[in-house]
Amino acid sequence: MSKPVTEIDRCLRIETERLVLRKWEERDLDGLAEMNVDQQVMEFYPSVLSRAESEKMLARYMDAQQQHLSFGPCVEIGWRLLHCEWGKGIATEAAQMWLRFGLETLQLNEIVSFTPVQNSRSEKLMQRLGMVCVEEFEHPMLEDSHRLKRQVLYKMTRQRYLGQGYD
Repeated sequence: MSKPVTEIDRCLRIETERLVLRKWEERDLDGLAEMNVDQQVMEFYPSVLSRAESEKMLARYMDAQQQHLSFGPCVEIGWRLLHCEWGKGIATEAAQMWLRFGLETLQLNEIVSFTPVQNSRSEKLMQRLGMVCVEEFEHPMLEDSHRLKRQVLYKMTRQRYLGQGYD
């Protein structure tokens, strides 16, 4: 018995003037592993990751895609770029497209994002996207003494998104 075709399946690619956004594929491993081993890129993550850990991460991401967003209590947006790509507006452009896809095409009620309180670059991006700060919380998977334990949670509701007039 075949799976029903979902909106995600129909939209395998989203293109902007400079970017192509798509589902994770096995060919993404080299880039993911390069990001995950970079100290600057991983500054606000618990640790850098080995290639083997990156392989497991990619497998989890690809498996989650097969669940068609039916994972967890919410849908999260996040970004991580190679250091040489920072400061070019790529994260903003990609995040805007994913917000549009999630809130307009998929008709999600909200999308969330979170980051350690120390990560002002990501928090400023959430603010530029029009996301609203909901709360600070302690990351449940980090030890109490961990420097990244304290996190900030932002969200964008469909109502807010559509009211802002993003096209």
